[in-house]
Amino acid sequence: MKKIYKAHILYTKERSCFEVLENGYVAVDADGRVSGVASDLASLDSEDAEVVDYGNRLMIPAMNDMHVHAPQMRNQGVAMDLELLPWLQNYTFPEESKYADIRYAEKMYRRFLHTQWLFGSMRSCVFGTVHTESTRLLMKLYQEAGMGAFVGKVAMNRNCPETLSEDVEAAIEGNEQLIAEFNHPDALVRPIITPRFVPSCTPQLLRACGELANKYHLPVQSHLSENTSEIAWVAELEPESNNYGDAYNRYGLFGQTPTIMAHCVWTDGDELEMMKRNDVMVAHCPTSNYNLASGMAPVRSFLENGLRVGLGSDISGGHDLNMFRMLVYAIQVSKMHYQLNHDTKFLSLSEVFWIATKSAGSFFGKVGSFEPGYEFDALVIDDSVLNFDNYSLLERLERYIYLGDDRQIMHRFCRGKEIMEPRLP
Repeated sequence: MKKIYKAHILYTKERSCFEVLENGYVAVDADGRVSGVASDLASLDSEDAEVVDYGNRLMIPAMNDMHVHAPQMRNQGVAMDLELLPWLQNYTFPEESKYADIRYAEKMYRRFLHTQWLFGSMRSCVFGTVHTESTRLLMKLYQEAGMGAFVGKVAMNRNCPETLSEDVEAAIEGNEQLIAEFNHPDALVRPIITPRFVPSCTPQLLRACGELANKYHLPVQSHLSENTSEIAWVAELEPESNNYGDAYNRYGLFGQTPTIMAHCVWTDGDELEMMKRNDVMVAHCPTSNYNLASGMAPVRSFLENGLRVGLGSDISGGHDLNMFRMLVYAIQVSKMHYQLNHDTKFLSLSEVFWIATKSAGSFFGKVGSFEPGYEFDALVIDDSVLNFDNYSLLERLERYIYLGDDRQIMHRFCRGKEIMEPRLP
């Protein structure tokens, strides 16, 4: 049944400004797509439509978490005393090894999805582990919740514990099992090819991942130029590559199919140009980059060079699954860049909101806006506890982004369906 929702509507068609409709209306067809948005009901086809009035509440597009490690849920907010490479060996790999136990996986994955739901992240690009059954479980839990995700069975076969190392044939077989089960074009939950990063994958495994992505036209996710020690290591392991990005490109993992690379803290020059040519998206993860002492990604440079950018929580390198906080942190990182170079403007609120919604959502299709034809992913926010003065609608949204939390999110929608609270373990 067609529905029309009334609220104070805010979204970003373009990154330079907000669209603001006070007491506006969004019409949503039975297939979950927006058919119209207007300031008055008479401008919409309201025949046979149910009108839902949210009164003085705000309605915005839902959040998209473009880089997150679901099996690192237990380590969120702890183990922050090391840089990337020793952090992986000492904390992350031991925790991920536990996901051979499907009971442990279910307990932690249910907590993870519930927390994502709390903070209004309706779409995600997710790393699982090397374990096929635990990754299958994670995908089924997303299906059960009704939330959208690209979920990756991680590929690793070197420079990692034996418990997480999988030979090439087993890695491909496990991926093909998940592809056969979940790779349906219109599905909300689909596979994504996920080599962890170049140091953990032999050339044979990287090549096999690229062949899988090409064979099934599946998207790819991995890590790129996060840490200077990591970059030096990649140069040693892949001496024939011109840069870190080229090490993926040589194996068909850098834009040959839709690709998103996390971090890109040190990306510039030829690597940046290759990303632009190949339309590789950046997942900017500001809290992780600070917590692991990786650096500050040059997001303004990415935008000016025409790269698509989204935001990622990257737990447990990042400590927070609240994507609204990522908007704040992204602005703050850009202000540090501004201090280093006053010719580089720091990011505005509309820019980071657009990055988190419409730009990030483009990786999933027409997601992240209320323009006609877009899938209706939305949050309804009751900010009355924060709205003690005569704030404008934009000020109310800004205050929610900086000060609010999950308690103010009253309703969550993904592809037109209201998403109810997922079951905890």
